[in-house]
Amino acid sequence: MPSPSVLADPRVESHLRQLGFGYRAKYLYQTAVLISQGRGPAWLDSLRNPESPILGQKPRPAGEMGPQGREGYRAAHEALLALQGVGPKVADCVCLMGLGWGEAVPVDTHVWQIAQRDYKFGKGKHSSLTKATYDAVGDRFRSLWGKEAGWAHSILFTADLRVFSERLVAKLERTDVEFKQDEDVKAELAEVPELMTVKAVKREFEEEEGLEKVVISTRTKRQRRR
Repeated sequence: MPSPSVLADPRVESHLRQLGFGYRAKYLYQTAVLISQGRGPAWLDSLRNPESPILGQKPRPAGEMGPQGREGYRAAHEALLALQGVGPKVADCVCLMGLGWGEAVPVDTHVWQIAQRDYKFGKGKHSSLTKATYDAVGDRFRSLWGKEAGWAHSILFTADLRVFSERLVAKLERTDVEFKQDEDVKAELAEVPELMTVKAVKREFEEEEGLEKVVISTRTKRQRRR
């Protein structure tokens, strides 16, 4: 990943547009300029969760978990909102996936629908996702999964996508078939020990009978010599 100083080059915006970044190209360039020239390269690392430090540093406690997350997470989230083109969801994505704040929950309409459908989150009066609703959905997930709410949200979001849900159903059906086959094999193998026991007893009996014949034969020969 290029550093902010590299992305602050004036030619970057046009190059990003050629690569298909669209309107985001402007925001990426402006943010890179602000970080590299105004806040310094260490600014982003200062927002990181101390429990997940950069390489070479020792982890430190990140404070007590509250309904809206830990204080460090809230501070990082607010600081990122000051950047050009960064809204609540993007700020939470950076907090979760880049800065190590596991309680960050990126909320969009899809996640809002999951919260309503599966976790008894009220629909409210608004048909669109407001700031208050955004915060309330995040708080709801944090009340369920605490410091890992963001990663739990990511699993729910991915599993609800059609392409992944179809794979999950197919995998479950395949597992059921394999389980039935395993049960059939177990039923067949259950008879094997009994058969092996019968054969083993028969073999032992034959060996003992053969030994008895040898002893009798030997005794007969000794008697004849006498």
